Amino acid sequence: MGSSACHAKAAFPGELPMDPLIRGLLRPEAYDHPTDALELLETHISWVILTGPYAYKLKKPVNFGFVDFTTLEQRRFCCEEELRLNRRLAEDLYLSVKPVFGPRDQASFVGHGQPIEFAVQMRQFPQTALLPAVLARGELTGALLDRLALDVARFQRTAAVADRESPYGAPDAVRAPVTENLRILSTSAVGPLAVSASPLRNLVERLRDWADGEFSRLAPVFAARKAEGFVREGHGDMHLGNMVLRDAAPPSPPAARGEPADEPRIEVFDCLEFNPALRWIDVISEVAFLVMDLADRGRRDLGWRFLNGWLEATGDYAGLHVWAWYYCYRALVRAKVAALRLGQADLTEAESARLSQQLGEYLHLGWQATQIERPRLVITSGVSGSGKSLFSQLLAAELGCIRLRSDVERRRLFADPSTRYAPPATAATYERLLELAKQLLENGFSVIVDAAFLRRAQRAPFRALAQSLQVPSRLIEFTAPQELLERRVAERNLRGHDPSEATVDVLRRQLREREPVLAEEGWHVLGCDTSLPDASARLLPALCEFRK
Repeated sequence: MGSSACHAKAAFPGELPMDPLIRGLLRPEAYDHPTDALELLETHISWVILTGPYAYKLKKPVNFGFVDFTTLEQRRFCCEEELRLNRRLAEDLYLSVKPVFGPRDQASFVGHGQPIEFAVQMRQFPQTALLPAVLARGELTGALLDRLALDVARFQRTAAVADRESPYGAPDAVRAPVTENLRILSTSAVGPLAVSASPLRNLVERLRDWADGEFSRLAPVFAARKAEGFVREGHGDMHLGNMVLRDAAPPSPPAARGEPADEPRIEVFDCLEFNPALRWIDVISEVAFLVMDLADRGRRDLGWRFLNGWLEATGDYAGLHVWAWYYCYRALVRAKVAALRLGQADLTEAESARLSQQLGEYLHLGWQATQIERPRLVITSGVSGSGKSLFSQLLAAELGCIRLRSDVERRRLFADPSTRYAPPATAATYERLLELAKQLLENGFSVIVDAAFLRRAQRAPFRALAQSLQVPSRLIEFTAPQELLERRVAERNLRGHDPSEATVDVLRRQLREREPVLAEEGWHVLGCDTSLPDASARLLPALCEFRK
């Protein structure tokens, strides 16, 4: 654990009145290992003692309604739950539950007899490794988020599924927190909400109207997603502040195709152990929190990168039906927290100004999620190795599009490699891409379809789809010299980290058999020679203009 987490404040021996238990644990001799200078972090529900190699997290004996730690047995249970839940995503961070022995003013992890307290022992990490700091340094890369998307998808795939009879994820349970957040915001008289006719207060009312109408439309969808197993025991608080960048380590389980094994990775910690309702949620609600957090920090592009990676890993494109609801909900939670803090009496003028700004930003983030723009359709065309997947990934992040990748959907449809590239399989893959593109465009999402599209018969249905839905469309034709194409394909196969299975022989056959895009097909064609060092810089302005 780092030296700042959970809005913790630091304290040191002698600075604050404290429980004798904590004074006892702020002695080096209370530990069975060497320590650095001991540091205490404190939140409203816990103490965290940093020792250098390890952090020890203890529950405060408090009851705030949403959390009850008043008895030793409750605190022990929640320590064990914290260990169980967090080891699913950060196994090597969460080490054990350690008993604390008395007497209280000489509390120690070294001793015997009846424990007087319990603590979660964690591997300590530096504050500089927390993702907000990594992002601030410009070191949070798309590749790191690609790997995180795979890890989150794997975690959710194996997470426990909510029982059909439980309240978790049922429509009323989904609606209740949104309604409550909006109630608190609509009755707040702080900061920019203090004026009855202020723009932000009007925005809250518009959000209430939207939520009422949207819930009526989506209630059957929420019920269906629970019935289909998408409500699971998740993390509950998956944002940048609860993520840390760890050094390279052997993956567990072993890396699959498409996942490099020897690179640093992001680990997610601090799962919500004290309130099951906050972690038994729709899997896409978890994803929406991180994407919203990245947007709030000015990196919408990284949010789209993570979302697309997660969608490719899970295939849960149907979850985008409820995307705006959960994205807006996560923004409303943050807005509510800002409003509640604005109501505190001891704020400085600077703190009030900062919280007022945050309140407005979160409300606008939530509102933006409710506004459906006119979607766009982009398809690629090009042989293997021409750069379609690399450039479509970059463009999807920059433009805010969902990317559909033929190599990924082909594998999802056909597990058997012996049939994966037969003509019927190729036809079925393009049919699946068309079906997904239609579904997404109808729900207001712009789409980039990453496929070879070497034949007119493959391109024509997508042009017809754009015309039938009256959405603007573009075709990007990717090219490169044959020598470079062959080198790229050979190198990609040697790396073995890409869903594409094309060989140099396949590439040469594609070059012989491809059908050029003709004017009568009706496409507005953008050319992209990916051998040029500024290929993306040349292409992006044309697509940004297309997005307006």
